[in-house]
Amino acid sequence: MASTDETGQPGQQASPFGATPPEPPAGYTAGQGARMPRWLPRAMMLALALVGLFQLGSWAFHELTGLLINILIAFFAALAIEPAVSRMASRGMRRGLATFLVFIGLLIAVAGFITLLGSMLAGQIIKIVEDFPAYLDSVINWINAHFNTDLKRVDVQEGLLRSDWLRSYVQNSATGVLDVSGQVLGGLFQLLTITLFAFYFAADGPRLRRALCSVLPPARQAEVLRAWEIAVDKTGGYLYSRGLMALISGVAHYVLLEFLRVPYAPVLAVWVGLVSQFIPTIGTYLAGALPMLIAFTVDPWYALWVLVFVVLYQQFENYVLQPKLTAKTVDIHPAVAFGSVIAGTALLGAVGALIAIPAVATLQAFLGAYVKRYDVTDDPRVHGHRSRGTSILTRLRVLLEGRRAADPEDSANSAEAPAPEPGPGPSSGEDSTPA
Repeated sequence: MASTDETGQPGQQASPFGATPPEPPAGYTAGQGARMPRWLPRAMMLALALVGLFQLGSWAFHELTGLLINILIAFFAALAIEPAVSRMASRGMRRGLATFLVFIGLLIAVAGFITLLGSMLAGQIIKIVEDFPAYLDSVINWINAHFNTDLKRVDVQEGLLRSDWLRSYVQNSATGVLDVSGQVLGGLFQLLTITLFAFYFAADGPRLRRALCSVLPPARQAEVLRAWEIAVDKTGGYLYSRGLMALISGVAHYVLLEFLRVPYAPVLAVWVGLVSQFIPTIGTYLAGALPMLIAFTVDPWYALWVLVFVVLYQQFENYVLQPKLTAKTVDIHPAVAFGSVIAGTALLGAVGALIAIPAVATLQAFLGAYVKRYDVTDDPRVHGHRSRGTSILTRLRVLLEGRRAADPEDSANSAEAPAPEPGPGPSSGEDSTPA
């Protein structure tokens, strides 16, 4: 039975710890009086707003990635032509006019090279089409002579024209013309965007620097200007090294093509030099394909010789020439240059591979001023001379030399030592006991 007090009402059960729990206030019922904290709705609204802003920023960044990459390319292009524009501006020419003249010069050079290369390609394609029956006859004759077959050129041509593969290829090519046209137009628009931004960055460089420094304290302004100058120097050094490697590559391939009597050897050499150096990742393959095609029109074996030379020269350039020139002009370690190219390719593709080295060189030179350096101790291990353990022969030689040095000292000490005094004990004197 439940315990009751003197009034007959059931009493409260005692707490297991001997203390009575506090009674709720009068008029209090469960579920009443429990209110939501005032800060909780605001916190929830703030969290929802932050999530929405993050989603909006991610979407905007994803949509503007192409534009941001174009602006980055334009910025490095402006840094590359900055020395020429500044030199012309220092002689009294307006900066906008100097930038325009530099762009016009580059445009004329590129247009002339493309025109000369296009005329050469058109002539070689016409020659290949005209000589294709003769090549086909030579191939058919070789097959008939070695495999005892009776093939004819007419039968081969009719089989190719009536094949399902050719029909499907023509249909796919017809449907892909629009895609190719769209890509060409997109590439032209991208080139125009890069050129426009590069022109503004180069022509209004001082104004851009003043606008950037106006929102920074004086100490930060000096750092920004120093970083800008370092970026200009490193980008110029990188382009100088690329131009030098393009010159060396062009001369080497010109010698080979001239030796093989391949037509248009000077133009092909310039093509190989420029494309292999200024188009990363796939530039080497694009550069070597055209000379191989032209050499094939002269002799199929010449195309094989060109392929072997391109592969061997590429290995020489990658492991010998490029690391040394890059280390001297951009002042970064060859391993760092190689790693930066790989990282840039993984992040931004071909664009990242092209701008990775000047960007890393600029960052390294800028951060080098904030790294505290100390005098290196004069230790042989610093110069690569490791201390090895003493060999057994060395230990034996040291031990023998020590013994030889110790023997004369022992003999000298024994000669100078006094005779020992007689101690107590039996002797032949008076103290002896007779037998």
